[in-house]
Amino acid sequence: MTLLLAAGRTVITPGSGHPMGGYLAREGVACGVHDDLEATLVWLSTEDDPGVVWVTLDALATDVSLTRALAAVVAQETGVPTGRVLVCASHTHSAPDGWTGSIHPGMPAQREPELVSRLTERIGAAARQICPQRTPVLARWHEGAAARVGANRHRQDGPHDDSVGVLTLHHLDGTPAALLFDYASHPTVLGADNLAWSADWPGATRRELAGLAPVVAFLQGAAGDASSRFVRRAQGHAEVSALGGRLAESITRLLPSGQPVGEPLRLTRTVLRMPHRALPSQAECRRLREGAERGWRKLLPCDESDPAVRVARTRYEGTLMLSTLAAAGLDGDAEVPVTVVSLGEVAWLHTPFELFSSIGLRIKAASPFAHTRVIGYTDGYAGYLPDQDAYREGLYESYIALVEQGAADVLVERCTELLRAHRDRRAVVNTV
Repeated sequence: MTLLLAAGRTVITPGSGHPMGGYLAREGVACGVHDDLEATLVWLSTEDDPGVVWVTLDALATDVSLTRALAAVVAQETGVPTGRVLVCASHTHSAPDGWTGSIHPGMPAQREPELVSRLTERIGAAARQICPQRTPVLARWHEGAAARVGANRHRQDGPHDDSVGVLTLHHLDGTPAALLFDYASHPTVLGADNLAWSADWPGATRRELAGLAPVVAFLQGAAGDASSRFVRRAQGHAEVSALGGRLAESITRLLPSGQPVGEPLRLTRTVLRMPHRALPSQAECRRLREGAERGWRKLLPCDESDPAVRVARTRYEGTLMLSTLAAAGLDGDAEVPVTVVSLGEVAWLHTPFELFSSIGLRIKAASPFAHTRVIGYTDGYAGYLPDQDAYREGLYESYIALVEQGAADVLVERCTELLRAHRDRRAVVNTV
C-alpha cells in the first residue's frame, strides 16, 4: 500500500506575563520571546488505514487532560481515532506552566484555561489545514552517532544514548515533504534566569534543518539523566544555537546514507498499571534534606555553573520536592500509556516517563526490530524513571520519582513483550 503523508506546523507561543515551567529556582514570569514555541503535526497513513498522527509540542510536558484535549481536536478535524494520536512534549524548560498546571506534587503550578483553549484552537486549525493535503510519499531511515549535544548529566562517563534517528519523507518526484528526528537530552541549555520563551536546542536544530524539509518535527528520547551539563560552554542563546547547529550537522551528514523503509505502518497501544512508591516519613525527609543541603553548601564557594555544584544543588532540590510529595501522598497505581509505532523495521516506543539512558538502552537491546527508538514525554507525564545507580547514589531523580524503585525492570520487561507482540501481531494485555 502507498504511504500517505500530511504534515504542518504552527506557532503556539503565549503572550508575556505567564509563569514558566521547569525550574524550582526560577523567579518571575515570561517577559518576552526569544524564539517561538511551535507544534508540528505529522500524519502517516494509507488509504486503508488511518495510521498515526504525531503531535509534537515545545512544552515542558503534557498531562492527561491536555493530551486528551489535543487528541480529541485532532481526531475531530482529521477523522483519525483519538487512540492513534500521539501527543509528545520536547521538555523545554522555557515554556509555560499553564498548559498543564502542576505535573508533580513537588512542583506547584496552576493550569491556565485560557492558554489551554488557545493552544487547542491552534492545534485544531493546523489539523484542519493539513487534512486535505495527504499525498503519497516515500520513506527513508537514517540512524547514527550524533555530535555531543547532550551527555549523562551526573558523570561524564555515565551511560547515554548518543545516537540520532531520522525519518525523511519525500514526494514521489523526490522533493522533500517532512523530516522527523529524535535525540535524548534535556533542553536545559537555558537556565532558571531565562525569562524569554524558547524551544531551546530542539528549536535551534529545527531552524537549521528548515531548508531540508518544509516540516521538521522533534521527538524527545530517554533523557531522564541526559543534558548538556558536561557539554555546553555557557547557558545563553548563543550556546543554544551552537548545540542545535551541531546536531543539525550530524543529521545532515546522515541523510545521504539512508535506507528505504517500506510497509507496514502499524500502531499498538497498551496501559500499564505500576504501583506508586512508598513514601518516607517527614522525619526521614528532614534528615535527607539536611544532609543534601550540607553537601551543596560545602561547594558554594565554587562557580554555580560547575557541574558538581549543579548536581549537589539538584540533589537538595530533590529532597525539598520529596518532602512536599510525602506530605501530599500518592493514591492508587500509576496508569502508564505505552505505544509502539512501527514502519517496516523501524519502531518508536513511546512512554510518558523521563527515562534514564540505561533503561532506554536496555529496551533497544531487547527489541526484535532492527531499529528501535525509545521516546519519552508522550501522552501524559509519569515523572522520572531512574535506574538502580541513581538510588544508590541518592540522585535528584531518585528522590522525586513517583513509581516504586523496581519499576524500571518492570517497564523494560513489559516494553520488550509489547514490542515482540506488536511485531508478531499478537494481542496485548493492558495491565501489569
